[in-house]
Amino acid sequence: MIWGDRMLPDEIIKTFRIKKGKKFQLADIEPGDTCGLDMEKDEAKDLLATGVKRLRDLQERLYAEGRWSVLIVLQAMDAAGKDGAIEHVMSGINPQGCDVTSFKVPGPVELRHDFLWRTVAKLPERGRIGIFNRSYYEEVLVVRVHPDILAGQNLPPELITDDIWKERFEDINTFEKHLERSGTIVIKFFLHVSKDEQKRRFLERADDPEKHWKFSAKDVDERGYWDDYMAAYEDMIRHTATKSAPWHVVPADNKWFTRLVIAATLVERLERLDPQFPKVGEEDLRDMEAARAKLLSEDAAAPKKAKPAR
Repeated sequence: MIWGDRMLPDEIIKTFRIKKGKKFQLADIEPGDTCGLDMEKDEAKDLLATGVKRLRDLQERLYAEGRWSVLIVLQAMDAAGKDGAIEHVMSGINPQGCDVTSFKVPGPVELRHDFLWRTVAKLPERGRIGIFNRSYYEEVLVVRVHPDILAGQNLPPELITDDIWKERFEDINTFEKHLERSGTIVIKFFLHVSKDEQKRRFLERADDPEKHWKFSAKDVDERGYWDDYMAAYEDMIRHTATKSAPWHVVPADNKWFTRLVIAATLVERLERLDPQFPKVGEEDLRDMEAARAKLLSEDAAAPKKAKPAR
């Protein structure tokens, strides 16, 4: 089941793309939605492989052209599948052209700077793809849900007003517009998992010895703030979904569908960007032919080895 050279039809990709967030409601997108698709695990795997191959070809052209860069932002509740999406969707990308950065709790040095500072240093170079596993958006999510974190950022008291979240949204929109004008394409995903599915995945981690390392009691505690997080995510999307940097709110209860949507979205966006291999000029072609002839002449000039005696 392949639509052209993509994994999913454009209609499905557009279903989850939010360009104007003013009236967006998180309830409009069901975490378990698969747009009516029902397929076996192997079929979904083959479909994803098609997308990964196409993504690899586009990434090679992006890297060779060296003009544009791509920033992929992944935001989600714990256990929504960010790590798995990175592993399975980006598995075919040349490691030389891709960097993944996971942003944890800010350290002392980071807290002495503005909230965008630590992410700016990790932006992808021209020709490369950068993936932010969590990002500057944590500053309007976890910091908003836990006001004590904001209090620990040592901001001047007069700057902490009721407008601080609106101001940070404005800062982020301006920042992303700056990135666009500087040649960085921003592609943002919110993996929308349900509370019940998150619980199932947490229990799976607790019951499987090979997944114990993924389990965190703190993550379970955060479930107590679920409604606060959903409200924060909804407000974030409403204020930061723009035409040039839209949000893609992807249903995340079915991992196979989540990965297909992410892969198809990346392919579609890179195809619109349409990076090209650099053209070789006439002088370079002549130099290449001369070098080729020189290499071939080495074989002709090399002394022939004597045949071994019988």
